[in-house]
Amino acid sequence: MPDLPSRYALLCVGNSMMGDDGAGPRLAELCAERPLPGWTVVDGGAAPENDIGFLRELRPQHLVIVDATDMGLAPGEMRIINEEDIGEMFVMTTHNLPLTFLIQQLRDDIPDITFVGIQPDVVAFYYPMSAVVEQAVRHLHQRLPALETGLGIALYAAGDA
Repeated sequence: MPDLPSRYALLCVGNSMMGDDGAGPRLAELCAERPLPGWTVVDGGAAPENDIGFLRELRPQHLVIVDATDMGLAPGEMRIINEEDIGEMFVMTTHNLPLTFLIQQLRDDIPDITFVGIQPDVVAFYYPMSAVVEQAVRHLHQRLPALETGLGIALYAAGDA
C-alpha cells in the first residue's frame, strides 16, 4: 500500500496496437518521459479493471481517466464526459469491461473522477496514431497540471455530434 495518498492519479486507457485507440497509452508514455509532479500515472491498457485494486489503495483526491471515445466529433477533439453519459453513449469497446463498471468500483474510494474522451480518427489493428490525436494527447499532457483551475476542455453534450 502506498505510504501517502497521491493527490492526483491518471488512468490511461486504450490499445496502442489499434491506431488512435492508443491515445491513453501514448499519454502514459509522455508522462513517463516528462513526469507530472504530484501525479501517479497508470497505463491501464485495454484492461483498466486490472488496476482497480491499486487505485483503491492509492486513494487519490482526483482521478482523471483518458480514453479514445467515439463522440461523433472531429478527430482530436476532446470532451469531459459525465459519468451518466458514458453508459448511454457509444464508448469504444476495445476493453474487457465497460468503463462505467470501472468508475462505479472506484467511486467510494476516490472523491473526484473526471473522464476525458479524445475523438479518434482511425481505430484499426496496426494503424499508426493520427497526427491530430497525437497533438490532442500532447495538449492534454500540458494541461493536466492545471486540473484544479480547469482543463479548458468542454463538457460533452449529446448535441455536439
